[in-house]
This record gives sequence, structure tokens and C-alpha cells, in this order.
Amino acid sequence: MVQGEEARFIGDPDVCDYQDFIVAPGKGEGFFEALLKHLRQEGISRLDLNTVRADSKLLNEFIRVAENVQCEVACDPEDVTFELDLPATWDDFLGMLTGKQRHEIRRKLRRLYEAAEVNYRVVEGFKEVMDELETFLALFGLSRSDKAAFMTGQMNTYFRSLAEAMAREKLLKLYFLDLDDTPAAAVMCFDYNSTVYLYNNGYDGRFSSLSVGLLSKVLSIKESIRRGKKKYDFLKGTEEYKHRLGGRPVLLYRCQVKLG
Repeated sequence: MVQGEEARFIGDPDVCDYQDFIVAPGKGEGFFEALLKHLRQEGISRLDLNTVRADSKLLNEFIRVAENVQCEVACDPEDVTFELDLPATWDDFLGMLTGKQRHEIRRKLRRLYEAAEVNYRVVEGFKEVMDELETFLALFGLSRSDKAAFMTGQMNTYFRSLAEAMAREKLLKLYFLDLDDTPAAAVMCFDYNSTVYLYNNGYDGRFSSLSVGLLSKVLSIKESIRRGKKKYDFLKGTEEYKHRLGGRPVLLYRCQVKLG
């Protein structure tokens, strides 16, 4: 996206957790040289690129090429994501946690199953996702006042188009936690190769005493392990539950480039 003499990634940080260039293997140097040449010809003098991972194409290839053509580059940590290497079994996952957290999860799950008939279901077909999307959006708005305010008409349209596009490619799953046949919480995840990405969630505040928001995420981890996934990415944000569930922090950077 271009504004005046500055260019940046098109993704809004409010909805894009981290970003990068998409480049075919082995083609990075030539692509980045051509890109920088083109940007200079178009009168672009600055790049403001966020948020990027340490293992991104940007930090590992683009920056080197930019410095080679006399650009000034400054990259600083700006945010953090959390990710979890998934073990082979649910018991192994519980064993990775601290004794306190392991006890808390077991206690909360026991309370949940004692309080209601629990059904945890995964919605993943295109038609099924689109049929259940309204329920997810309703739970999103019910969970907190700031989430309800976030879900403007424009953002609602974005979520619907995102869900439709990702579901068509079989990359999106909705996880629902039902209590006595009533949807109490939901999680929206992207599922790509061996990694599950926790994009967003919501819950009905009437069931908050049963920790349905947290447990819907815990059960999505359990389901990911059952399906043989290797990594669970909590995505951007420093919420404490990510650390308590075994996530390790991964720094995200903002890079500012003066093209000269």
C-alpha cells in the first residue's frame, strides 16, 4: 500500500498477525533487487514493514539485498506471538505444563463435564462453515464489550469474506463447545500443513463461570494433537493464557527502510 512516498504491507495489523513477502525458493535476491529498483523509480523513499517474524523472507533475504543497494535499514522488536510444539499425545501435552497449570486444566474440565452435557465439534466443510459462521460471530460479540465494538459493519464483512475464502481452500476450521446443545464458545483456526493457527474466538458470558473461553482453546489443542498436528500457533498478543498453555514467545519485528 502506498501513501505519498511511503509503502507498506497491505495487511492491517488489527487483523494480520504477521506478514512477509511471498517469494519462490531461490528467487529472492533477483525479486528484491527488481522490487527496490521499481520502488525507487516510482518515487518511493521509505518502507514501513510490520509485523514480521525472525524467520521471515524479509529479515533473512530482503534486508541483506536492501543494504547491498545502499538502503538504510532499522528493524526493532514490536510485538510477540506464541507458538507451541505439539507432542504425540494429550497426556504428553499435560506433562509439558507446570504442575499448577496441569491441575487447573484438569479441574476446569472436570467441572465443565459435571455441569452439562458437553459436545466439542469441529466444523470444516465449506457449506458447514458458512452455515455456522453466524453462530461464531454472535459468540464473538457476546464475549467482551471491546470485541463487540471491534466488530463494526466493515469488520463483519471482512470476517465473512475471510471465512468464505479460507473455507473454500479447506484451510479454515470452526471449533464449537456446546453445553446441553447450546453453543457456549467457539474458536476460529486456520489449518495449514502441520500447523494450526488460532485466529480468533468468542464465548457466551452466561457460561463464563465454567471457563468456556479458555477450555474451547484447550480442547482445540487436544483435537489438533489427535489429528497429528505438529505446531499450534496462538498468533499475536501477550495474553497470559498462551504462556500458561505452554506457548513460547516469538518476537515480531517492525522494519523501516530508507531507499535513498
